[in-house]
Amino acid sequence: MIGGRMKLDSKIYVAGHRGLVGSAIHRKLKENGYTNIIARTYKELDLERQALVETFFQEQRPEYVFLAAAKVGGIWANSTFPAEFIYSNLMVQMNVIHSAYRTGVKKLLFLGSSCIYPKHCPQPMKEEYLLTGPLEPTNEPYAVAKIAGIKTCQSYNRQYGMNYISVMPTNLYGPNDNFDLETSHVLPALIRKFHLAKLAAKGDWEGIQKDETRYGPIPKDVRSAVGGLVTNQQSAIGNPRSVVLWGTGSPKREFLHVDDLADACVFLINHYDESDIINIGCGEDISIAELALLIKDVVGYTGNIEYDTKKPDGTPRKLLDVSKLMGLGWKPKTSLEEGITKTYEWYCRSVTS
Repeated sequence: MIGGRMKLDSKIYVAGHRGLVGSAIHRKLKENGYTNIIARTYKELDLERQALVETFFQEQRPEYVFLAAAKVGGIWANSTFPAEFIYSNLMVQMNVIHSAYRTGVKKLLFLGSSCIYPKHCPQPMKEEYLLTGPLEPTNEPYAVAKIAGIKTCQSYNRQYGMNYISVMPTNLYGPNDNFDLETSHVLPALIRKFHLAKLAAKGDWEGIQKDETRYGPIPKDVRSAVGGLVTNQQSAIGNPRSVVLWGTGSPKREFLHVDDLADACVFLINHYDESDIINIGCGEDISIAELALLIKDVVGYTGNIEYDTKKPDGTPRKLLDVSKLMGLGWKPKTSLEEGITKTYEWYCRSVTS
């Protein structure tokens, strides 16, 4: 089944529209003039509940689906809650994909992740490297769930003639990211750590309290990592002179602003009809140490950076080969510095709003 290009009045369901990726896709669709977008919050529709998902699809009958709903997190979260990560993602994926098939959805776009590739994958990572080696242990359950989602889409295409495509985004960041310091990914975690350290250095306790109210308590180990900050104990902080980060700072990562990802997803749902997965990234990477220096500069923190080398680094390098996507005529528009600046500005607004 070939779905063709979406029309401006096509009925489009964005699953996970409040998350980092889903909200960006929702914004992009509106910006591009699409007028018939449907979405449901978790309270309105729990995608882990098969019966509820089936009823929703039967009643709403969307023509196109962006499957951006997922349980995501950084190294700590993946290591601490592996059962939750594999169960939640498998259930959501299977319920949405199967209900899309049963109700005749024209086209579905499944959001995977670059963590599907082997830990010691040749760089840059080509789409055909999937399942050629062991995964990174710290996020294996999440990666296995995403691989299952890919194979499910491919299987439904082969057996039922569906048009389900799977895209593999690189590390993402931007508005509506997760800034919880226990479960966030590296870039938003760094933004918040440097921001807190800057506030602490200025003695802005009111600002720190507003930050905690918006983005959750500051974990004990993070308090010490931003100069000894302890909530409601102003004397414990003094003048924080350094921020402590996990690992050595040597791993290299590729980062894509989520608005660019959303643009790529809308482009691909209109121009790509293959079962083979396709990478989405910018084709450039940066070390965590270089990233930290860039974020430090954007935030305006003037202290030092230290590294806790007893903590894990994760995968040594993750750079996607995006030649397939670029060959279709798509390119990202947002530089890393510009994207981080926009994200930090959004973060500051979100704390005070």
